[in-house]
Amino acid sequence: MVAITPKTGSGGGRIFITGGASGLGLALGKRYARAGWRVAVGDINPDALAAAVAELSAIAPDAFAIPCDVRDDGALDAAAQALTQRWGGVDIVVNNAGVAQAGNIDDTPLDDWRWIIDINLMGVVRGCRAFTPMFKAQGHGYFVNTASMAGLLDMPMMSAYNATKAAVVSLSETLQHELAPSGIGVSVICPSFFKTNLASSLRTSDPRLRARVDKLLNRPGITADDVAEYVYQGVAVGRCHLLPHKEGRRFWLMKRLMPRAWYVAMIDRRARSMAAPSRTAAAQAQQPTAGAR
Repeated sequence: MVAITPKTGSGGGRIFITGGASGLGLALGKRYARAGWRVAVGDINPDALAAAVAELSAIAPDAFAIPCDVRDDGALDAAAQALTQRWGGVDIVVNNAGVAQAGNIDDTPLDDWRWIIDINLMGVVRGCRAFTPMFKAQGHGYFVNTASMAGLLDMPMMSAYNATKAAVVSLSETLQHELAPSGIGVSVICPSFFKTNLASSLRTSDPRLRARVDKLLNRPGITADDVAEYVYQGVAVGRCHLLPHKEGRRFWLMKRLMPRAWYVAMIDRRARSMAAPSRTAAAQAQQPTAGAR
């Protein structure tokens, strides 16, 4: 299959990003704005959306906001109409809005499953359904769907999150085949942990898991801006799987090549090491606190 790369309208590149008011969504908006693209961001948080547009407008004066709840069947259709009226279309749509859930399968409420599927998976489905007719009418277009390394690997106690992200990977791979004859390209982003506001959406009944996720998100390493740069470069050449973390790329390769039993043993060791408290934390826990007896 020949790689499909983004094409732009007569007035230059146009990009729309859901979950675009913070984190990776905002970082992508700023990266494309610096490249001269017109940027529109959608988000459910009106205050964050206003702040994001103010920040983006300093780079791209035509930046604007579209209030958008990806759980609403009509919200993405309305966004497509707004972009048609404002710009005459759009060249890249980034389905980026997402939330997190952590917990054992027997502890995770079914309501949490419904909630995370409705946002992480169905939000992407709604975005692709809403904009595909526009892309076909234009004769070009490009979807960038945000998944996660969780969609390629299988860390324990994250079944709901892993399942939705794996579905986004499969959806994106399927659409790469399905939409190519119409000149529409598809990429899927699969980052590991990096500093973002994902923890603010986390649902879990286990405070230890919340602390672990916070720790992983705040590890030193690549930033949202680094991920945005990697995505920008990958989309420019039509790469389908975008794995910005070197460690993630290595683990995915091992999963595909190693016998399953070896891979499972490796992931189990990795999960135990991530769950174990650091020596510093353990030492601090053993220190007497004020008022202790």
